[in-house]
Amino acid sequence: MKSFGLIGAAGYIAPRHMKAIRDTNNDLVAALDPSDSVGIIDSFFPEASFFTEFERFDRHIDKLRRKGAGLDYVAICSPNYLHDAHIRFALRSGADAICEKPLVLNPWNIDGLAEIERETGKRLYNILQLRLHPAIVALREKIAAAPADQVFDVDLTYLTSRGKWYDISWKGDLAKSGGIATNIGVHFFDMLGWVFGPQQDSVVHLHKADVAAGMLTYRQARVRWFLSINADYLPPDAKASGKRTYRSITIAGEELEFSEGFTDLHTDSYRHILSGGGFGLEEARACIETVHQIRQTTPKGLSGDYHPFCRQVAE
Repeated sequence: MKSFGLIGAAGYIAPRHMKAIRDTNNDLVAALDPSDSVGIIDSFFPEASFFTEFERFDRHIDKLRRKGAGLDYVAICSPNYLHDAHIRFALRSGADAICEKPLVLNPWNIDGLAEIERETGKRLYNILQLRLHPAIVALREKIAAAPADQVFDVDLTYLTSRGKWYDISWKGDLAKSGGIATNIGVHFFDMLGWVFGPQQDSVVHLHKADVAAGMLTYRQARVRWFLSINADYLPPDAKASGKRTYRSITIAGEELEFSEGFTDLHTDSYRHILSGGGFGLEEARACIETVHQIRQTTPKGLSGDYHPFCRQVAE
């Protein structure tokens, strides 16, 4: 049984980590969050120590370490801009880190973390769960079997509606979340590079607080992408059925069905890490470079080959 700490226990994604720790027969020893709305812990680890102040959490973890009962892993579910600091805390505390995406906001942060990995001898793992989705694994195998010079036309569309709270929270702050392409798109960009090979070019058509769109060219794909948190841009049939989320990937005009199979991907990610696998710094680098490049690019508007959903934004 491995011992875990958890930073960001009150967040949306934290219960998936608690479930993964429990379902892999390990123990959550201590958790931290400035918010005390963490009653969900009772469903998984009611005996876990809980802290709302980092300094007291830090002291507790250090006392455990000095007693020979230090943490084996720290799971990090904090806001994006804090990942870098919390990863460094975990590694320097003698634990490996398991961090939510995006791993960090800037590519150079990866280089700094690589130094700390070398200094401490500890490892950092990023949750890149789409790499474990059976439909995505099968797609990667299919692309690998295709002629090396074949380039696929791909449309990626992802809308996940958010209310007014989003803009007020850290997620609506570009400096803290990295913006919409980073906050809701980074795992898709990782998946695209994993399936279709290294990125070769990037064009941004739209980049606003609630929507972003562009064209990414990979070794074996040209990808028109559209991401939004605005329910106004949902397709009519999704609106009519009361849906708040829409996800679609088409490859050469054929829909990739991957709507199922998401339930246990965090647990699968933990099993992968605990069995000696896991995705580390270098696996995460490409998607961090992609979203950083998108943030730094001036949108060109609706010219060239843009995603068809962009027309709704321009109307």
